[in-house]
Amino acid sequence: MKDPLYADDYKFTTQVLAEHKEEKLTGIISRFIQLIKKQPLLVISIICMLITCIFVPVDSNYLGYFNWPTLATLYCTLAVVAALSHIHVFEIISRSIVLRLHNLRNVTLAIVFITFVGSMFLANDMALLTFLPLGYFVLSSTDNKQAMGYTFILQNIAANLGRMVTPFGNPQNLFLYAYYNIDTAEFTKIMLPTFLTSVIIIFVMCLFVKPVPLTLKKDNQYILDKKRTIIYSILFIFSILQVFRIVPHLFGTIFVTLALLILDRKAIKEVNYPLLGTFCAFFVFSGNMARIPAVNTFFSNVLPVNTLLFGILSCQFMSNVPSAVLLSHFTTDYKSLLPAVNIGGCGTLIASLASLITFSEYKKHNPESVKSYLLKFTVINFSFVIILYLVQSYVNKFLL
Repeated sequence: MKDPLYADDYKFTTQVLAEHKEEKLTGIISRFIQLIKKQPLLVISIICMLITCIFVPVDSNYLGYFNWPTLATLYCTLAVVAALSHIHVFEIISRSIVLRLHNLRNVTLAIVFITFVGSMFLANDMALLTFLPLGYFVLSSTDNKQAMGYTFILQNIAANLGRMVTPFGNPQNLFLYAYYNIDTAEFTKIMLPTFLTSVIIIFVMCLFVKPVPLTLKKDNQYILDKKRTIIYSILFIFSILQVFRIVPHLFGTIFVTLALLILDRKAIKEVNYPLLGTFCAFFVFSGNMARIPAVNTFFSNVLPVNTLLFGILSCQFMSNVPSAVLLSHFTTDYKSLLPAVNIGGCGTLIASLASLITFSEYKKHNPESVKSYLLKFTVINFSFVIILYLVQSYVNKFLL
């Protein structure tokens, strides 16, 4: 027979342990919910990655999924842009833009087409990492943050479509250009109508912005730190050269990191590491999707029906670069596949990795209006997709 005293102690201990476990479980659930709220894209990408891992067990091929130069460049550029913001470079440029262009429409046109032209010389993600902060500082310094969503979306589209006209403009173009051995003149002929249409639509979309006069909320006249600006500009160039493999990504990453650890450690801390994690998860997801037999069978059946349409649709789920690599094995119709993987960069957030950068940057500044941004992003992007699809369908049918 148990001593009643010990029985009570046992009961009390069991109750305390149960309550402790319940509190611990509640705490874990609460932290997970907070993570979903703060980093929804990271959580969703990890879940999607884990689902595909069920169908494609982890093996040595996984290492080949990761585009290390892209990840290295992304990290370095984020760090350098943070360092530049600490010495008020973007505020100084923003002030100059506002004083010269005077109204919101002109400023929007300038920012969007700077991004468009910038994407022709830089990678689209690098153009966004450089010019999205500029857009933010211009709009926030003039108390026009309500226009940020629309401006960011147009910058995103401009970056995605700005490089489509050249064979070396983006990775999917370069791959298809080499894979199908396309003549340069023919390549330009295929892409030029869609490119020109994109320029016209982007310009018209900018005209929807009202020409509201701009005044600086706080006319802070920062003095440019020339020495640090030069150093950070050199670091930025180092970052960009990694994309073109002129500077080895490992050397470039170490060099930029060491330099900023000496000059501005805070910039290293402010790197958007969840965005890097999202990219990694997405690389695994898209790599696995390309290895699932059912996916391969599906495209073997549907791609001959309408290469342009199904190429665009593929990008919405696997992004444009993996789609270009995967679909090239199932069709010889490069005249449709080539524009498909460029037009397909618009649409969903994962249609182009550059769109993840834009979303992350917007969420950082406007976490309270993410739903509104996503709705606007989806409507505008798919409007572009539909118009460009119709234009390219006409071109393929009557001009090529």
